[in-house]
Amino acid sequence: MNRRQFLYTGAAATVTARAMNACAYDAILGANDRVGLGVIGLGRRGSIVSHGFVQDPRVQVRALADIYDKQAADFQGHLKDRVAQATVSVAYQEILGKKDVEAVLIATPDHLHVQIANDALAANKHVYLEKPTLHRWSERASLVKAAAGSKNLLQCGTQQRSGAHYLRAKQEIFDAQKLGKVIYVRAVWHNFPWQRRNVAPEPKPAGLNWDLFLGPAPRVPYETARYSSWRSYHAYGNGLLADILTHWADVAQWMLGDDQPVSATALGGDYQIHDGRDNPDSVSAIVQYKDWNLNFESSVLSIRNEHPSVFFEGTKGSLNITREGYLFTPNDGAPSQVDSTQDLERAHTGNFIDAIVKGEKLNAPLAVGLAATLPVQMALQSYWSHKLNTPMELA
Repeated sequence: MNRRQFLYTGAAATVTARAMNACAYDAILGANDRVGLGVIGLGRRGSIVSHGFVQDPRVQVRALADIYDKQAADFQGHLKDRVAQATVSVAYQEILGKKDVEAVLIATPDHLHVQIANDALAANKHVYLEKPTLHRWSERASLVKAAAGSKNLLQCGTQQRSGAHYLRAKQEIFDAQKLGKVIYVRAVWHNFPWQRRNVAPEPKPAGLNWDLFLGPAPRVPYETARYSSWRSYHAYGNGLLADILTHWADVAQWMLGDDQPVSATALGGDYQIHDGRDNPDSVSAIVQYKDWNLNFESSVLSIRNEHPSVFFEGTKGSLNITREGYLFTPNDGAPSQVDSTQDLERAHTGNFIDAIVKGEKLNAPLAVGLAATLPVQMALQSYWSHKLNTPMELA
């Protein structure tokens, strides 16, 4: 079944079908028949995505790895009996050596993504890789090579790809060309309190392995903020351009069937939070495609933005799509609204397990993750070089 065949035929029908499949598998699968999952990185995203996995009766979490013992304990406390039988280690390599672990979730800081994914594929594990797929464009070749040399699956964590209302919008609005010619796409998401909090310096906890956290990054002494707010530092994450533009560029490129950006420019800065971070607290970017522009803005500051969205402006109408649904407004005719309460994490992890168990196609394979990364890397290059960037300059 390809993605077009899987397109939305009704949100209720989709959810019901998945629920029925889950019940069927729950009835026939014993503990030894389930997909054994290892979770590498037990922080905020690791917990959220794991919650999607543990709702699937076909999954059993069998191993956990994190460089900080307190974070591992907090993760276990959050998911309780769902991970009670899982072994816990500091080094992720111990998970990769377990024969009863068939798949891994990689939810570490971004700068560790590719090395762990490469090692997991080499160890014959299926991989669910949180976004962004790449931290640096130079990592692309090694990940492509690792995936090409493996028979295992790699799903990228752009969970909108499994959203029923996104699939419906793709089929009913974009494939039917109801917007006419789309010229501008506006992508906005603000207000991230966990990225603007004041992180007071403290001594390194005894149970935190700082060297494993640094991985391939430059050797520097431990700082609480670098660990607790690593997205603020270019060595470990790429800030808002990686965290947010990755998602919204993926939605825009998918809907418009164009993942070939021509140029990008990005401007921003540390406009309010002067705490030593080097990623901007606010950023704007314009990504130019052959005949449309993606205009992106995002800030960690408390700018009111109740419904982060991607807003498409076409010659025949507009469409504003969020994770909670979409509003289609034609130039001629009445607006129509579609609401959604679907758990995107559950849907996307479910697609990953469907691919493993039933051979269905992934909604976000490596090619999708790399395509979503390209405009991000171009915008990043522009931001740090203070000039317009093209794909050729990433080579």
